[in-house]
This record gives sequence, C-alpha cells and structure tokens, in this order.
Amino acid sequence: MKKIILIVIDGLGDDPIPQLKNKTPLEAAKTPNLDFFAKNGICGLVLPWIEKGKLPTSEDTHLAIFGYDPKKSNPGRGVLEVLGIGEKIKKEDVCFRGNFATVDENLIIIDRRAGRIEKTQPLIETLNEIGKGKLIIKRAFGHRVGVILRGKEFSEKVSSNDPKKVGVKVLKIEALNKKAKKTAEFLNSFLDKAHQILENHPENIKRKNEGLLPANYLLLRGAGRLKRVEKFLKKYKIKAGFIAGGTLYKGIGRFLGMEEIKVKRATGLISTNLKGKFLVARKNIKNFDFIFLHIKAADNLAEDGNFLGKKEFIEKIDKEIKILSGLKDTLIVVTGDHSTSSLQKSHSKNPVPILIYPFEGENIKKFSEKECKKGRLGKIKQIQLIKKIIEISRLCQK
Repeated sequence: MKKIILIVIDGLGDDPIPQLKNKTPLEAAKTPNLDFFAKNGICGLVLPWIEKGKLPTSEDTHLAIFGYDPKKSNPGRGVLEVLGIGEKIKKEDVCFRGNFATVDENLIIIDRRAGRIEKTQPLIETLNEIGKGKLIIKRAFGHRVGVILRGKEFSEKVSSNDPKKVGVKVLKIEALNKKAKKTAEFLNSFLDKAHQILENHPENIKRKNEGLLPANYLLLRGAGRLKRVEKFLKKYKIKAGFIAGGTLYKGIGRFLGMEEIKVKRATGLISTNLKGKFLVARKNIKNFDFIFLHIKAADNLAEDGNFLGKKEFIEKIDKEIKILSGLKDTLIVVTGDHSTSSLQKSHSKNPVPILIYPFEGENIKKFSEKECKKGRLGKIKQIQLIKKIIEISRLCQK
C-alpha cells in the first residue's frame, strides 16, 4: 500500500456567508494547491459522526475518522485533554476538560473563553494551592486546561457546569447517581472558592486595567476515566504517527497508540507553524505508514464568527501544503472533522469535503463543499473513512 498523510483541518466546512457573496470561507479562499490536488485526485463528502439530537463534537468525529465507534471507545473529553497535556492518568483519576471564562457578579457568563486568554499559568498555580492535591489543574493551550480529580472517592458520573452559551448563569454540577454526590459537592465548593480567588487575582486585576476580560471562572465538562481500546497499529497493521498542536488531538493520538512527531511552535492557534508541520511530515513519512496531521485554528475562527479570518487561514494552509507535492508512493488526504458555522458560531451537521491525491483525476474546478459533492467518492460515513482511505492506498499501489 502507499503511505498516507491525513490532514484534518478542524471545522473546515461552513455555511454560505452573505458578505462573501454567499460563498463559504473555503469556496471564497484562493487555494490553487488544494484545487490542483482535487483535480488530480478523487473527491467527495464525509458525513460526520453525530450523536442523535446533538451537534458533532471534535472528540467523537476524530475517533470516527480513525474507525472507532465513539459510543464504545470515547473515554470522555477530559481524559483525552489530560493525555494531550502529557499527564499520566491513574486508574482512579477522574478527568475533565476546563475553560477559563468570564462571568459577572451574578455568575452570568460574559465570555466562555475569557477573551481567549493565553497567559494562564499564574492563575493555575494559585488554583492548585486550593486543590490540595485532590484537584490538579494543568495548562493546555490558550484558555484551555485539563483537570484531574485524584482519589478513590471520586466518580465521573457528574454533569457539566458549562451551559455552552453566553448570557446565562453557570450551572451547578449535579451528581448523576448516588455515588457521585460527594464528587459534585466537592467540585461545587472548589469552584466557588476558585471564583472568589480569581476575581481578585493580580493577573485579572491587571487584565481589567488593560481593558481585557478577566479569567474569573472555571467551566468544566467531559468527565471521564481512562479506558482501554485496541491500538491503531494492531487494528490496521500500519505504523502511525501524529503531528498536532492542540491538546485534544495529541490526546487522541496517544490514546490510539500513535507516535508523536514533534514540531517547534506547533500550537492550536492561528500562529501555529504550518510550514514546519508540513516539512516535518514530508521528512518523517519514510519512518511511518500513516501520519495524522491536525490543524486547529479554522474551527476557532468560525466559532468566533470570524469568517474572513477563516478564509485567510485556509489560504495560509494552501500556500504551505505545496511542500507535500511530489512525494513518491504517498497519498495526501485532506478533510475536516466536522463543519463549523461562522454564522452560528458553532459546530454544524453539514458534510465535510474530502480529497485524496493522487488518483485518476476528477472533473473538479475547486476544492470546496459544493464541488466535492460532485466527486466520485460520493458521500462516506465518517466511521468508514479510514478503511476507504486504506483501500484506495492499496488500489493505487497495484
């Protein structure tokens, strides 16, 4: 089989934007290199894995991309975030994903990401003092943190305190069964203390004086415990590596037993080292059968409603992806985990475009949602995607 570089552009698809002449950011972007791959490859649409009645999540869709049923394999977003930070998780640990947020005096959420704060370590150090080893907070990137509850008395059967929207009050964490009652009480008590301390923290006073939003509250969700799954190598008999900046995606790579390929200044932010990611992928593909390369910021920009920023970021990706041109015996696959609507500022159920290059060629003018709909791949269920890619890689090798 041919080697495979799978590039996942987080939140790639979008809705038509009136200000972009009713084009999506991908359709509006100038992408000569992606267009070349599309015209000289095979295209289609991926139907993201969605839990009934909900919008797609990044963790579920990524697990589905790799052929793992999220209902059976997902250990909880918190576990994946903590693994991504690089922490070792003990058997009894309960893990959460956390956001620093901004609330008013009535605990009404003003900003779920505290103005996308990045300097969080001083706040984390203070909170760990009141956690007293039972609640441990570790920095992820930007406003994100991983949270570990350490102790046999704790349960993962608790609700989130994050209503996932602004203008409403933070939620109380609720026990989902009798055994989780002490866990909910402990967390609610900790969060009340944390809010009081964060409100008057020197870093937040400084932020207020500079006209920035204070990071004065902690939103928690995705409670879970570590579970075992069949590793990627055993499942597919191919050696896999991953390149990622965001902690969730590092966590997914580690959870599935992939080997990390490090890139300097690779982050989950718009300033990530795109050129470095592609250069390192090109250099390292000789050591692997499969490389998963994740790019985050398009999703963040859409969630902020910044469709112009998303368009421009896609153009930056296109400029640097040319580095992968001309690789021998290697398939380049470009897709997303889900679509993210710049109008709704949230993930959406829309299908996601995909290209696989090189192949026999398509009558495709541009790599976009609309054009890929015409592609010969048709519509693929996300959970079947990796098997389809491997099947094509073997077909191309014949």
